[in-house]
Amino acid sequence: MFIYLSKKIAIPNNSQLRCVSWNKDQGFIACGGEDGLLKVLKLETQTDDTRLKGLAAPSNLSMNQTLEGHSGAVQVVTWNEQYQKLTTSDQNGLIIVWMLYKGSWYEEMINNRNKSVVRSMSWNADGQKICIVYEDGAVIVGSVDGNRIWGKELKGLQLTQVAWSPDSKILIFGMANGEIHIYDSQGNFIVKLVLQCLANVTGAVSIVGIHWYSGNEGYVEPDCPCLAICLDNGRCQIMRHEHDENPVLIDTGINVVGIQWNYCGSVLAVAGSQLSAGQDKQINVVQFYTPFGEHLRTLKVSGKQMYAASWEGGGLRIALAVDSFIYFANIRPDYKWGYCSSTVVYAYTRPDRLEYCVVFWDTKNNEKYVKYVRSLISITTCGDFCILATKADESSLQYVLVLCNSIGTPLDSKYIDIDPLFITMTKTHVIVASKEAFYTWQYRVAKKLTAMEINQVARTRKEGRERIYHVDDESSVGGDGTLDFSKAFSTTKDAICCITASDKMLIVGRESGKIQKYSLPNVSLMQKYLFNYRSYQLSLNCNSSRLAIIDIAGVLTFFDLESRTTDGTGQQVVGEQLKFERKDVWDMKWANDNPDLFAMMEKTRMYVFRNLDPEEPIQTSGYICNFENLEIKSVLLDEILKEPSQPNKDYIINFEIRSLRDSRSLIETVGIEDACMFIEENPHPRLWRLLAEAALQRLDLKTAEQAFVRCKDYQGIEFVKRLGNLQSESMKQAEVAAYFGRFEEAERMYLNMDRRDLAIDLRIKLGDWFRVLQLLKTGSGDADDALLEQAYNAIGDYFADRQKWMNAVQYYVQGRNQERLAECYYMLEDYEGLEKLANALPENNRLLPEIAHMFVTVGMCEQAVVAFLKCNQAKAAVETCIHLNQWNKAVELAKNHNMKEIGSLLAKYASHLLEKNKILEAIELYRKAHHFLDAAKLMFKIAEEEAKKRTKPLRVKKLYVLAALLVEDYHEQIKNTQRAKLKGRKSEATTALAGLLEEDASLSDNRIIDNAWRGAEAYHFFLLAQRQLYEGYVDAAMKTALHLRDYEDIIPSVEIYSLLALSACANRAFGTCSKAFIKLESLDMLTSEQRQQYEDLALEIFIKHSPKDGKKSDLDSLPEGRGEGKLPTCVVTGRPIADYQFWMCGVCKHCAHEQDISNHNFCPLCHNPVG
Repeated sequence: MFIYLSKKIAIPNNSQLRCVSWNKDQGFIACGGEDGLLKVLKLETQTDDTRLKGLAAPSNLSMNQTLEGHSGAVQVVTWNEQYQKLTTSDQNGLIIVWMLYKGSWYEEMINNRNKSVVRSMSWNADGQKICIVYEDGAVIVGSVDGNRIWGKELKGLQLTQVAWSPDSKILIFGMANGEIHIYDSQGNFIVKLVLQCLANVTGAVSIVGIHWYSGNEGYVEPDCPCLAICLDNGRCQIMRHEHDENPVLIDTGINVVGIQWNYCGSVLAVAGSQLSAGQDKQINVVQFYTPFGEHLRTLKVSGKQMYAASWEGGGLRIALAVDSFIYFANIRPDYKWGYCSSTVVYAYTRPDRLEYCVVFWDTKNNEKYVKYVRSLISITTCGDFCILATKADESSLQYVLVLCNSIGTPLDSKYIDIDPLFITMTKTHVIVASKEAFYTWQYRVAKKLTAMEINQVARTRKEGRERIYHVDDESSVGGDGTLDFSKAFSTTKDAICCITASDKMLIVGRESGKIQKYSLPNVSLMQKYLFNYRSYQLSLNCNSSRLAIIDIAGVLTFFDLESRTTDGTGQQVVGEQLKFERKDVWDMKWANDNPDLFAMMEKTRMYVFRNLDPEEPIQTSGYICNFENLEIKSVLLDEILKEPSQPNKDYIINFEIRSLRDSRSLIETVGIEDACMFIEENPHPRLWRLLAEAALQRLDLKTAEQAFVRCKDYQGIEFVKRLGNLQSESMKQAEVAAYFGRFEEAERMYLNMDRRDLAIDLRIKLGDWFRVLQLLKTGSGDADDALLEQAYNAIGDYFADRQKWMNAVQYYVQGRNQERLAECYYMLEDYEGLEKLANALPENNRLLPEIAHMFVTVGMCEQAVVAFLKCNQAKAAVETCIHLNQWNKAVELAKNHNMKEIGSLLAKYASHLLEKNKILEAIELYRKAHHFLDAAKLMFKIAEEEAKKRTKPLRVKKLYVLAALLVEDYHEQIKNTQRAKLKGRKSEATTALAGLLEEDASLSDNRIIDNAWRGAEAYHFFLLAQRQLYEGYVDAAMKTALHLRDYEDIIPSVEIYSLLALSACANRAFGTCSKAFIKLESLDMLTSEQRQQYEDLALEIFIKHSPKDGKKSDLDSLPEGRGEGKLPTCVVTGRPIADYQFWMCGVCKHCAHEQDISNHNFCPLCHNPVG
């Protein structure tokens, strides 16, 4: 930061001031002094010029009110910003509260204890309570409306200071004996604070300042020290909280009168006085420190005695009460900021986040990109890139350098072990310095990396892209390329204080005034220079011939690195101090394109120098971003950081330097010839361009060409040559208008000349296809079809880029752009349109595979196959069918196109499904692929497994029916295959016979084919018998149960004979029942216990009933066992069919009595509709 005195206000009658306080919100300044002096002042800027903002704007007193009411010297003034109240106290102990009413201050309340004098007053953070401490130890806490909350007498203690904690829960009292006592908000004593800053101090000391920063604007770092306590002997202690055991300790070396934090807790001002170098008189000084105790600046102020200091709300000014004057000093903060490729990068803290908010504000497009960075140390920029330096984390002592582009995207990063106190950057190197050593990193950016280099990123350190050097290592050749951070920690007596670099060299400044020059990129010490001041900021011009040095006091000097002189001994000396000096300089920037041009900021004025000769100053307080093409770009960071989330383009200011302004006015007022002479004397490419453009406007082609040659603009020279070949004057004017971007005017001229073609060409170059289309349609004569198509397609592209697919389709249809049309249909999910487009395309069109792939992604198999086949990609069609699980289609296509691999693919996929126990999916796969027999085998397997589990018989029957239906599908397939082979040659009977023979020849597993329906039959009759039994048709149930004896291989015998015994018993056919019991008792699968139960039951039945059948004739008609010539069984009733006429199912070939089936719509066994 830099600080300088800017204004001085004298108090009338030479009244000595005792206190000053600046209201942070409304900007009022209260000052109190001897003889009851109390004034409220307000400084306001009055300017209409947008460039004059902040500190540069002239400020006048908009309020200067004397407040009458005190008779003794006013010693304490404090603001309540929330309630717009001023509280003042004088040497007699009188307290007055003042309020603002209609723009003036009036007395609101008065209080006088008449016992002692008030030493300090403090409002809490929300302005609700005030704590007043008296010299005799009395403490009063009152409310904002004047009511007393509590009071306390601290016996035997002389109080000097009081402060509230940010949360208003704690009060800190400072004593005249140098002690600090902590109380809670109700006045209960908590603890006496140990002041570590008083170690080794003898003699009487007193507390002169306590300030606890509230955290309203966020903290510069997480866990940042914020409670400052200062004693009159200059010892100061900054704590993170009231129990901090490791506070920051400072010995200011001055007699302190007061301290205060700035608005964001980043700078602590300590005001007081110290003995001058000659020890004969006291000098008033204000010292500025960071929260971590680092000394920033010292401001010396003339006068006898300084009494108080108070910051302005924005932290850019500080008011100092000295004798009978208020001095104002301006502060130029060291913002964390940079400028790269028209982007301003700046950082600020927010109260709601621990991280820094880093904003990348593109000033060209007014777009901003925000990035949150924890523990940010600095921002450094060069060209198109910036470096963010941060702490790795609190626990480790490592730091991170992050290389970002101009929108904040990280491109590369490096971890380093040295503290990055000073960072500079060139187009190829980043140089970081701590107090003892400097580190160089030759960075590379992705666009320059080849694939091979990307693979070698891990080896980059070995290549010597990173090196570290100790500042005392004066060997002429740079390090050996090893990155050994251990040598960076050797201490030095002469620390580094600043660095700068260009493409050719690195300059390192040291605290003793020594400056070391190293070569780049191979770092070697070339020269050492010694100055009698300590450098603060260094800067090299664009050709590295001159070095600008701003010292710690703000004095700017220059050193010529190339001049050679002879000293008193006759030795040749390289380098010379130039006879140039400016004071109060806080920023400077060399021009990027001229080694003799630079701009500098001196207080609130910007000066531009050419060869060390100044131009007239410009009033501004901006930070210089860039100096190029005789224009200076400056940014008003003070204004931006008032509302950092909403940067305004008004805060970027461009200044033209005098030669550019003069050339422009000469061209406009005197003429091109005189301007040309002036530019000859002050040559610069920008001025020649200005002349060239002016000459073009006037069609002075000779001068324009000469000027373009002088500014090396090849395109400009070509343009002038082209103009020279044109005959028509109006054509030349139209071309010039287009060159300067006046396109409407140029088009109008072309159309007036009846050159619609040129107007169209102009619009095509501009990419304004809507206007091209308009011109093509409106003009007389036929439009060029190819151009029309191009226009339609370009407009289609315009809409497609903005994802307005419907509009794009309309134009692509007219432009016959089938490729983009397909894309639009796909994006619109208009698959019908896509299908029509595919059908309309000729065979083997290159777009067909793309469209087919589009269909595949949405699962439209049929359309995809058609598209693939249309472009002769049968293999892709088959793969699509497989991908979409359409195996039947895949098998059919494979057979049609003689593809061998489909069978293996199918088997592979089926085995994969079976491995995962997805049997039903495998069956579905086989069925779709028309491998019915494989599907049937798996289905029979499932049915048998389900039967073993004793699950619901109906479910088992369904599974057997499905398996049998698959076998029927297989029969049909074989028959159709034979029919196709023997088409038209043989009768149907022969075909069927051939089919059966093929089936027989191809089958190893005849059991499944021959007895496909046995399982279904078994469970059908099993269910039928039980249904008949429950419905009371006991005779029918017994007959059906008798049929089940044929199916002992499918249904367990226990179930069959149990059911038969039950139905026979119910039918009173005890003979059949007896046979069933005999069969049951002889079964091997029964346990002895179960067998005993059957025997007991049989005994119980046959004691009562004789084992004889009642209806002999009926039972004899039922043959036992499976014999040849066995009568078919009715699937409706379970009775044998003896009639000649009966119904037969077309699918399962099972029979039923005609009168029985007439009541059914579906076959009871296979559920096929009854014809």
